This record gives sequence, C-alpha cells and structure tokens, in this order.
Amino acid sequence: MKSFVYNALPSRVVFGVGSLDHLEREIDLLGAKRALVLSGPRQHRQVELIASRLGVRCVGVFDRALMHVPIETAQEARALARAANADCAIAIGGGSTIGLAKAIALELSALSILAIPTTYAGSEMTPIYGLTEAGLKKTGRAARVLPKTVIYDPLLTVGLPVAISVTSAINAIAHAAEGLYAEDANPVMSLFAEEGIRASARALPRIVAEPTDLNARTDCFYGAWLCGAVLGSVGMALHHKLCHTLGGSFNLPHAETHTVVLPHALAYNRDAAPQAMARIAAALCAQNAAQGVYDLARSLGAPTSLAAIGMPEAGLERAVELACTHTYFNPRPVERGAIRRLLQDAWEGRRPA
Repeated sequence: MKSFVYNALPSRVVFGVGSLDHLEREIDLLGAKRALVLSGPRQHRQVELIASRLGVRCVGVFDRALMHVPIETAQEARALARAANADCAIAIGGGSTIGLAKAIALELSALSILAIPTTYAGSEMTPIYGLTEAGLKKTGRAARVLPKTVIYDPLLTVGLPVAISVTSAINAIAHAAEGLYAEDANPVMSLFAEEGIRASARALPRIVAEPTDLNARTDCFYGAWLCGAVLGSVGMALHHKLCHTLGGSFNLPHAETHTVVLPHALAYNRDAAPQAMARIAAALCAQNAAQGVYDLARSLGAPTSLAAIGMPEAGLERAVELACTHTYFNPRPVERGAIRRLLQDAWEGRRPA
C-alpha cells in the first residue's frame, strides 16, 4: 500500500426517515439563535413549514437560489444575512441552495450552515464552493463553508421527480469515481467511493420502477452521503473541470451535465487509472466503467448527449479552450485534440468505445 494522508472532515450527520424532526435540537447544538432559511423556488412549501417551526428564531427567508450560484444572487443573499444578523443558514434543497449557503459563509465566517438536502448530489458533505461571474464558474475550498450539520431525511425526496433523482445520483457517482483516481486518494475514501457508487447504482432502478419506494430513497441518500464525503475529502480531476466549464460558461443544468460527461471522462482516463476503473466497474456490476455508467444512465432514461441538454455544437471549441486553461490534476495528461474528441462524443451522445 502506498503512503497517504487522510483528513477527516468535522461534520455531523443525522440520517434516517423522520430525522427532520430533530431540527430544533440540531440548531440548539450549534448554539444558533438567528437562522436564515434558504431554498430554491421548488422548496417553497417546505421552507414555510420550517420557518413556522422555528418561530422567532427564523430571521428571514431567501427562496431564490439559482443554479451555479451567480455572484449577483450570492451578493443579495449575503446582504440579507448581514441585515438580519444571522448566525445560521438553514439550506433546504439541492446543490444550488447549499452552494448559496456556502457563498454566504465564505464572507460571513461566523455563520454556521445546517444543510437539509433534498437531492442526491452530495455537495452538503464538502467544503467546496462555486461562484459564477461573467460567464465563468470558479470553485475553491474553504473549511468555513463546510456545513456543520447535515440532516438526511429520505421522506424529503419521495416527491423528487424521477428524472432529477437519476441525474443527481449520477452526479454523486461522478464524485466517487474521480475520487478513486484522485492525486490524494486514500484507502478510506476509496472504500467510501466504491460503496457509494454501488449503493446509488442499485437504488436508482428501484426508484424509477417505484418513485415512492422509501427504502430505495434511503439507499440513494446513503450513496449520496458517501459520494459527497469523497468529493469533500480528496481532489477531483478532468471530469469536474469539464462540467464546471460547461455549466458555468454555457449555463447547462448541473446534474445532467455530470451525467452526460462522466462516461466520456472515464473512457479518457481508462488506461491511466486501471485499478480505479476496475473498482468502478465492479460497483456497477459492469465489465467496463465508462460503458457501465453510460448504460446505467440510458437504462434509466437520463440524457446521454450534450446536445439534448442545450449545449450548442458551435460552443465546443470555446469549451476546449476553457477546459485546457488552468487544468486540474488528471491521471492522463490533458491533450487538446483528445479533449475535443471527448466533447464531440459527449455532444453526440456516443456510447464509449
């Protein structure tokens, strides 16, 4: 076994059906008195219920979280948090809402985040933030944006549309897959990664078959937790660079972009990371990692081409240029011509060879 460094992230997880019932207890444990509740427009009803439960401890609601966290939205939410003298942000929703909470905490360092995810992407387990300004999405890591508490209540995902359930879970699988060949990979996170991929891949067909299957929803949340923990603990590679480029610069939907790009990024890195590919394939019960992810997405009705999610073919050259600038670590060198072919294959939706 090669040498490694493992840093455990200091977060508290409250997991299980009905765990939202512990919200008040968890706020007390944080020592919070003035909570700002954040969400996107789809969680309006849930936000009203939480605000009502908190009573005077809720000092405001911001329900306009947007995909990729535009800097203008972040600035508006920060101003509200300052004006309300909030000491806690309760983020209920998916990656957009949790990302907005992180953007606030990035400037208001005394603010604690309590995350209540309602999708399966896993960003609640990471100290990674992202902001989009002038068409460019920039990401970073900061310990102060890591949610201090995460409440996983599968009941909150029973009404999540099947299509969003599928793509958000494959987004989580992407975190785990890249964690297996990360520059700072370690055996603990590799165990998390393989188990997270396995749990998510096994749960998704059951959710598609029966969207109200609470056991399947619980298993998918378990997978999201593990995959998110991997993203939070080790670095990512080419796949995430491409998705940040495509999402931030072309305003493509986040989870769907991950779903489309992942098989092609894995195919690109196949020969440079054979052990990781073997573990991904095993977790998917497939012969080939890249084809296994592609086939899983297609069998679940998820998009498999960039064209299908709104990427203009004329934008591929600019995407290549951006992706080859300030590149992430990647097990295979980033080669402009090969990246152009990767994006063309993803745009057309070809099954990896």
